[in-house]
Amino acid sequence: MKNPEQARLFALEQLNLLDTTPSESFDRITRMASQLFGVPISAVSLTDTNRQWFKSRVGVDHQEIPREKAPCAAVCDSAEIVVIPDMLDSNVYQDSHLANTGIRFYAGAPLTTREGQTLGAMCVLGREPREVTEQERATLVDLAAMVMSQIELQHAFGRVDPLTGLANSGQFDEDLQDLALDAPGERRAALFTEVVEASKLSDLHRTMGPAFLDELTRVSAQCLQEAIGRDSPLYHLGGCKFIHLVSADSDARLVDHALRLRKNLMDLESAREVPVQVQPVIGITSILLGETTSSDILRSAHAASLDARQMGKGAGAFSSALEERFQRRSMLLSDIGRALDGDDELYLVFQPRVSVATGFCQGAEALLRWRHPVLGEVSPAEFIPLIENTPMARSLTAWVVCRAIHQAALWHRQGKKLRISINVSATNLEEADFTQRVLAELHQARLPSSAIELEVTESALIGKGEAAASRLNELIAAGILIAIDDFGTGYSSLSYLHEIPANIVKIDRCFITHLGEDARTQSLVGSMIGMAHELGYSVVAEGVESEAALACLGRMGCNEVQGYLLAKPLLPGAFEAWLAEQAL
Repeated sequence: MKNPEQARLFALEQLNLLDTTPSESFDRITRMASQLFGVPISAVSLTDTNRQWFKSRVGVDHQEIPREKAPCAAVCDSAEIVVIPDMLDSNVYQDSHLANTGIRFYAGAPLTTREGQTLGAMCVLGREPREVTEQERATLVDLAAMVMSQIELQHAFGRVDPLTGLANSGQFDEDLQDLALDAPGERRAALFTEVVEASKLSDLHRTMGPAFLDELTRVSAQCLQEAIGRDSPLYHLGGCKFIHLVSADSDARLVDHALRLRKNLMDLESAREVPVQVQPVIGITSILLGETTSSDILRSAHAASLDARQMGKGAGAFSSALEERFQRRSMLLSDIGRALDGDDELYLVFQPRVSVATGFCQGAEALLRWRHPVLGEVSPAEFIPLIENTPMARSLTAWVVCRAIHQAALWHRQGKKLRISINVSATNLEEADFTQRVLAELHQARLPSSAIELEVTESALIGKGEAAASRLNELIAAGILIAIDDFGTGYSSLSYLHEIPANIVKIDRCFITHLGEDARTQSLVGSMIGMAHELGYSVVAEGVESEAALACLGRMGCNEVQGYLLAKPLLPGAFEAWLAEQAL
């Protein structure tokens, strides 16, 4: 069992106060103490093994003094107020470190935890002898209580994660500000550690339970803290994510350091301390104290970790290329609202869909394009994934549906009875009024519901549950055809197919591009078409680029095709010209 001094030191260490940066929240109290007592020096003094360390100080430059013959040590040992009117008159302190530096007066009140452990003293010091009144003694006790309240506030209420005992992101932000006050302009590096990929956390939560994730987080926190040592505070950001600061160094050395930390985490698995495979990655970003905000640090370090994971690396440093990609994504996200409100940036192109049996065009897929005023043509593969999980997804789909239906109505009035296929996201299917909004657009355009088809990717539908299925059934009941886009790329394509309310499957281009060149691909596509037909679906093949693939699909009984062999996506005028050529 620990002796009282060991227990006291352990309590002090657990509070993570020693050797931390100055804090304005404590400095306010020391300044107040100096003013109330009319003395030049005041400090929040913590009693360590062999020293008095000042968490906050006014009137002195040094941050610590020896514990031997320090009055604050006597406060800590006795847990009582200590007053020394004149150190030169004291047999104990007349040759102390403080007396030798010109200090004559000292008064200190104990800093005591709720559990009764004394951490040090709230003290005031002067270069002239003086007495202390009873009112001043009470004031000093109140100031000590204020210091303890601040310590408890930081540790127990919002600054410390109760699961790991580590400081949280709020404390990281405050510590960063304090570091900037203490060492403005200094360069440091931040290391962001993601122990388990975020997308897999929900799976672990479902299969292993929340208690397992808690234990994984605790074990990971302990492993990382032991690896980096107590000189670098570790912060828990939630889930299995952590961040800490280190001294600036070259990217290569920082990556080497990060990979060593990663190996420590990987060793948890081999040591059977965790029952699952952990795949940690560490992102590194360089910072200048006072010039880089905590949100920017977290953003860039997290981006570096995501990039490292995508590249199959254990660690990676944030680069100018990553920054450019972030700025580009930010620009796209901020500018999409303006693009939706205007008429000169977003536009639709249409790729023909042709019947394999007759060779006639039966419809077209409406595809969104963005001509950005600064970035030029932006691929939908770049901007749609950014937007589809934001509140702008609803507005973007509404824009596409409105413009596609409007164009379909124009062609219908010209006698072109085409069915226009429109891409929507699974998120749209979770909107309670989605069906009503689509039907309202059709009604306003005086277009029959059979004139459009809605495409939803199979992988996006998986896991969306009853709401999406209900919406699909509503749309089918209203006479709107539903197509499963990118068929064959989902997690459980064949087994899931019979559960999705739909009329059409569109076989993904990755199966079609080299069709006719590979017997295995031909066998697979033939099986997919046969199975879809047996289940009552019509089949469309995307990405047809060769005569061999088209002939092969014809032999397999595929219903419709689209691809560059027939036509690229075309603007409405070019599409009409293409149609006219086909009629000759």
